[in-house]
Amino acid sequence: MTIHIVKLCVGADSVEDLADWQVQQVKAARRLKRRPNPVCGTRMQPKRVDDVLAGGSLYWVIKGVICVRQRIVAIDEVTDEHGLRCGLYLDAELVRTAPQPRRAFQGWRYLEPKDAPADLSTLRSAADLPDALRQELADIGAW
Repeated sequence: MTIHIVKLCVGADSVEDLADWQVQQVKAARRLKRRPNPVCGTRMQPKRVDDVLAGGSLYWVIKGVICVRQRIVAIDEVTDEHGLRCGLYLDAELVRTAPQPRRAFQGWRYLEPKDAPADLSTLRSAADLPDALRQELADIGAW
């Protein structure tokens, strides 16, 4: 059974910030001859690894709103500035989602598929809205 993960995107103010950071991360990984995927290091290892790898995605919370996801392609150890940790290796494609407000939390949480926001590409009129307007609609609870 597929399960997703939701995590705060600390330090990014937009999907573009996240994308820029990940491009630099992949360039560094290639220089070091490591797996050339964006990776999210986390302290806790998921217990439901098989379920996450069965089509699960990492849903990013940026400025209090889930607004983008990436498919999780592997879970393995990673060494980053915090030391040896669990690495969630991601597909490079950033898939924008319908905005879904989230309160701050530490670490990550499982996200059931029924609770995950829809991809914007599946919502006919939503893909045409500017990011700022989508954010405002989510902030006031109209989305």
